[in-house]
Amino acid sequence: MEAYAEHRTEDMHHCHLCERITYKKIPGKEIGEKWICIDCLRRLKEVLDNLEKWEEELALGEEMEEQIEKDLGI
Repeated sequence: MEAYAEHRTEDMHHCHLCERITYKKIPGKEIGEKWICIDCLRRLKEVLDNLEKWEEELALGEEMEEQIEKDLGI
């Protein structure tokens, strides 16, 4: 059993973001020289997909802040 574990250790990597071990149940992907697990990749994709929405919300908040300052004469 120990020989099997040593043999499979080559296939195991740790996720650079969450420090989980990637193997069969938690697959990972090598990006550059770092490994990232599938769960972190999903979270990263979700963040990137919603990036435009966040930017719009930030721009709207800044615009509202400028309008309030203008109206109050600050």
